[in-house]
Amino acid sequence: MIILGGKYVLQDFDDDIIIPMSSGTKDAWISIKGEEGNRPVLAGKNNLFAAIILDGVSYITIENLEITSNDGASFRDGINGAGNEISHIILKDLYIHHLDEFGINLANVDGLEIGQCTIVYCGFGAVGGPAGETGWRNILIKRSNLSYSGHYYQGGPGPSPYDRPDGLGIEPSLGPIEIVNCLAEHNRGDGLDSKAENTRIHNSIVANNSCDGIKLWGNGSKVHNSLVYGTGDGVPGSSPWAALVIDTQGQDAYFELINVTIDDTPQTQNYPMYVQYDSSTPITLVMRNSIVANGYGLVFIGDSVNFIADHNVFYRPGQQVQVYANGREYTTQQIEAEELGEGNLSRDPLFVAPAWGETGDYRLMDDSPCIGLGYSSLPDSTTATEDIDGII
Repeated sequence: MIILGGKYVLQDFDDDIIIPMSSGTKDAWISIKGEEGNRPVLAGKNNLFAAIILDGVSYITIENLEITSNDGASFRDGINGAGNEISHIILKDLYIHHLDEFGINLANVDGLEIGQCTIVYCGFGAVGGPAGETGWRNILIKRSNLSYSGHYYQGGPGPSPYDRPDGLGIEPSLGPIEIVNCLAEHNRGDGLDSKAENTRIHNSIVANNSCDGIKLWGNGSKVHNSLVYGTGDGVPGSSPWAALVIDTQGQDAYFELINVTIDDTPQTQNYPMYVQYDSSTPITLVMRNSIVANGYGLVFIGDSVNFIADHNVFYRPGQQVQVYANGREYTTQQIEAEELGEGNLSRDPLFVAPAWGETGDYRLMDDSPCIGLGYSSLPDSTTATEDIDGII
């Protein structure tokens, strides 16, 4: 089905909602898309439930649509699939914005690709949904912008009544979840919050979110080649939030941080990173070729964590103690003496233009101590072929 260009006002349930009543097949997908070169606008009002409902269907592609409220009128979800399980869904080239609840709201889905989508200014969050019986499995989210959640509600700038509207909030499931080349910034909740196991976030930027930057809960989860900064989004004071959090009850779970840059500010009085803060559940965390810099507090690694750290930089300006791990504190001198692990440093990484509440430039200055001191023999899955600027 091709929807021709123009503005379509949606107001009546269910006459004005797109609801596929049957599934496609592996060899014959059902496609719903906007006219090429003339993307249509689906504009909702009358507190309509959603523009599109996916319920119990498979092999559906939806692409090249704009979904928004009709001049600030009440309109809840962009795409809702919180009913029966759905599978093999592709959501591509969508611009979803200024909605009261979720941009994309799914519960049980197996085989989902979200690509080249901009999902911004949604009251409850850009992408998320309620906990389901099976949750999210086999998910790919790529080249998408999941930002400004909670900065719009019912025609105004918000905040919405939702406690923590995230850029991405995934409930417990087996995964795997892959998030690549995505931006999550200025959300009034967390940037990327995944309770799913086997979540892999890579080549992404998570910046200036009000609460946690990245939060991981599930075994087998990893962050590679990514940048996290700006916790608190420019609001100073004592804070429970951190740029990166790992918190799980999964016995002997494994987590990995490789080629990750975390920048914080002393104006936000928090830990820049904490793992298993008050949990006795044993886990393993491997941290390599990463930077944690400019935070108010130290890096806190709970006593239940088997912490394997090498070739990292920990820099807490003006303080001797930099890291708590393995049941003890590590000072600048002890880190440089490799008591925490091989190749770790405690020096200013010298970013070009670190920022807080604004866009920063996290390239390294020419005289940065980090240049050339990383561990180069990494698995293919953690080695970036190009950096965030697209430079080989």
